[in-house]
Amino acid sequence: MKTLKNFGILGIGTYVPEKIMTNSDLEKIVDTSDAWIQKMTGIKERRIAAENEATSDLAYNAAVKALESSNTKAEEIDLIVVATLTPDYFTPSVSAMLQKRLGAHHAAAFDLGAACSGFVYGLEAGGNFIATGMYKKVLVIGAEVFSRILDWEDRNTCVLFGDGAAAAVLGEVEEGYGLIGSHLGADGDLDDVLIIPAGGSRTPATHETIDNRSHYLKMKGQEVFKFAVKAMPGAVEKVLENTGIGIDELELIVPHQANMRIISSAAKKLGFPAEKFVLNLDRYGNTSAASVGLALGEALEKGMIKKGDNIALVGFGAGLTYASCVMKWAY
Repeated sequence: MKTLKNFGILGIGTYVPEKIMTNSDLEKIVDTSDAWIQKMTGIKERRIAAENEATSDLAYNAAVKALESSNTKAEEIDLIVVATLTPDYFTPSVSAMLQKRLGAHHAAAFDLGAACSGFVYGLEAGGNFIATGMYKKVLVIGAEVFSRILDWEDRNTCVLFGDGAAAAVLGEVEEGYGLIGSHLGADGDLDDVLIIPAGGSRTPATHETIDNRSHYLKMKGQEVFKFAVKAMPGAVEKVLENTGIGIDELELIVPHQANMRIISSAAKKLGFPAEKFVLNLDRYGNTSAASVGLALGEALEKGMIKKGDNIALVGFGAGLTYASCVMKWAY
């Protein structure tokens, strides 16, 4: 029987656009307030891509940093996986565009659509190519320009999201380190609570759909909240059960940065110290597939993670999807 290889993250890179949109800026656009947004979400500001920036641009900047961080050359990359809901085009894929731009000319490439769970889904999907021995180096990226699919007249959604990208280079690591286990899931019965109704093959874009603003994200906020407060702690509990690791053996949990109330609820349900949840949603908001990776990158920059630490990543998003993983940090 073929032995699976241990794989883990060799380097991380992150990128956010320069433009900052504060809650006060939003007060001038929609009927909302800084106090209400902070109370309900914990968000103070978010980043917005420049007019000439698309998802592939954000992904490229993060990828370059990840390659540098891991001392990896682009030509060493065997596979590029990009998790995104906001690709530059329906086709070509963002991953294929990056293959060209990075010079990773022999890399396979595909995009992955798991919304805010995308970075964790991508780590598992990409890493298993290493585990089986098919590939040696995989580049996984979560990148979004969510500002392009938001209805800036809808105060229920436009206050929540921001733009950003995070990239990780995966490779073989020493025994006992790297990704220990994961838990991926979905609840298709709730497929309508986070949806962009028009623009796909079901309802192609027309003058009517544009006039109706049907090509923007629509969200049933209360339904998403109810799902999230169960899915986030549930996914962590499941991956700990799968791996045999106790909650008290975790050094950090890196959660999807959607809403402070959801994260606080998860901390209580798990009995895990709130100060050990990595947070940056106050500055970036919900960056969807980039969210978990951005928070992980910041934790590394701040020295919050050291070799041998057990950390859990967890996300949830449109689909609805959820995903978690536990890794022993390898460097």
